[in-house]
Amino acid sequence: MTSVEQHKLVRELRDFEGRMTRAELEMFDMFRKRDKDDEDLDRLSKKKLQDLYDKYVVASRPKGNPLDALFGGKPE
Repeated sequence: MTSVEQHKLVRELRDFEGRMTRAELEMFDMFRKRDKDDEDLDRLSKKKLQDLYDKYVVASRPKGNPLDALFGGKPE
């Protein structure tokens, strides 16, 4: 993970701070501080940050096109 990707993950996770548990929020605060100081994360921290990102950001995105429900019929 590059520093640009790390910045992106932290920036997008900020919107989901209200949904995080206390432990996740404390961990995210540490990630945010390290990101602000432009520190590179170690392998384990990168994995934890990616897991948080997958749990909140990726899971909140729609899985498909929302218009498919309106036009659900089979094409003829």
